Amino acid sequence: MSVTQFIGNGDNRDFMRLWWAQVISQFGDRINQMALIGLTAGRTPGSAWELAKLLTFTIIPVFVVGPLAGVLVDRWDRRTTLFICDFLRGLLVLSLPLVFLQQHSMIPIYAVVFLAFCLSRFYVPAKMSIIPDLVTGKDLIMANSLVSVTGMIAFVLGCALGGFIVEKVGPRGGFLWDAITFFLSGWLVLCMKPRLKFKSFSKELLSTGRQVIQIWRKSILTEFVEGVQYLFRHQEIRFIINTLFILFAAAGAIYVVIIVFVQETFASVTRHLGLLAVFLGVGLFLGAMAYGRWGQKISPFRTIFLSLISGGLMLIVFALVVHQTPRVYVAALLAWILGFIIGPIVIAANTVVHQVSEDQMRGKVFSSLEIVIHLAFLLAMLISSKLAERLEHHLILIGVGVIFSIVGMGGLIRSQMRGLLKWSG
Repeated sequence: MSVTQFIGNGDNRDFMRLWWAQVISQFGDRINQMALIGLTAGRTPGSAWELAKLLTFTIIPVFVVGPLAGVLVDRWDRRTTLFICDFLRGLLVLSLPLVFLQQHSMIPIYAVVFLAFCLSRFYVPAKMSIIPDLVTGKDLIMANSLVSVTGMIAFVLGCALGGFIVEKVGPRGGFLWDAITFFLSGWLVLCMKPRLKFKSFSKELLSTGRQVIQIWRKSILTEFVEGVQYLFRHQEIRFIINTLFILFAAAGAIYVVIIVFVQETFASVTRHLGLLAVFLGVGLFLGAMAYGRWGQKISPFRTIFLSLISGGLMLIVFALVVHQTPRVYVAALLAWILGFIIGPIVIAANTVVHQVSEDQMRGKVFSSLEIVIHLAFLLAMLISSKLAERLEHHLILIGVGVIFSIVGMGGLIRSQMRGLLKWSG
């Protein structure tokens, strides 16, 4: 089925509402990301460590709320969960420009960022778990492709506009945009059918509040452990866990470093960063769409490891060329190629998990995966940001690229030995 046929299919109407909600809210997220980068650069210019500290509060909720989120999402109405998370996140982000940016302390900002991302921990497994309920099995890979494309479209548009907004009017405008997009996203979820079950949801939430300690001891902790055990009992999912851990460790290692690298190379805070992010996002978009169209013909494991190998090599080329020849159009072309190469990775991984997970376990599985990949991202980000105080930024990027490629080659060999390259789900 082509993308046009999938979108035009009336049976997928609710999925398309969810898809558009993601386009809008994640568009705002990218603007918010630029605003946070601009805020940090304005208060502590050129510091990878200070930026890493702020971003740490976007990741800690994974470990604090993550063990609860997947289990509770499987108990609650998923549509209602999505709407409430969008609405509350909109209010929290709105408080930044209206109240907290006027203060010199970063502590209130850390608190707001932490709370907003606590809500995101419920939102992510709810979104991923509801997808198979909105489309048929034969459309699942196309739906996963479009969900990933959601972030890529938002990445392109949000970074382009966000970089311009923050460069011209400062972080305040970025936070206002983000709040509005959360409210619009919530409205689209509200339009999904059947009607949201606010009454039953509030009763479930109240009941959970009264019994939270007992539930944690007798049920939630047990079910979370069950989810982790479920992950490691399945060879395909276990292989995906190992791969995603390494992938997101590499992403964390380069995330803060590459931001400061671009800022210093082109002497701007967010303008050139936003421009390069646009080209990276376009590459991700095209790579994901290509995989969504022809991915059924290739083993998802082969796709993942070939992308790792070639993506690592391209990261090395990017760091060397941009460091030696700091021309924007050259950096943009290399960013586009890098995005195209790595675009299919997460789609392939999510598709494997969807196909081998039982319905009643999906929330727990995705919640557990979130904990694994964010732990890898956080640890690598903190280590690399400290190393950035001693090493040149392009050397760190080159080192990560080398590791990326080695892991990809090792994974390709191991998966071939285990017969996973012929696996089709």
